[in-house]
Amino acid sequence: MHTIRDKHKLLARVRRIQGQAQALERQLSEESDCVEILQQIAAIRGAVNGLMGAVIEGHLVDHLVNESEQAHREAELAPVLHVIKAYLK
Repeated sequence: MHTIRDKHKLLARVRRIQGQAQALERQLSEESDCVEILQQIAAIRGAVNGLMGAVIEGHLVDHLVNESEQAHREAELAPVLHVIKAYLK
């Protein structure tokens, strides 16, 4: 499973996002400049998008590309597409 294989990299991304969210909380508490707050929000969004991309890529490779049976690939695709559509809303 790709999330186990890539666990350390994914957790590093999550920790980076946590740090960015904590920095944002401090900025809001300290009433920092609006532009700085917007930049921090953009950085968090970019980090979350990167995490989502890494997990999607791993899932597609492990569960779709490397799957030999067409029926299994089709069964795996539907839930992933549902999540991607929800994420992009």
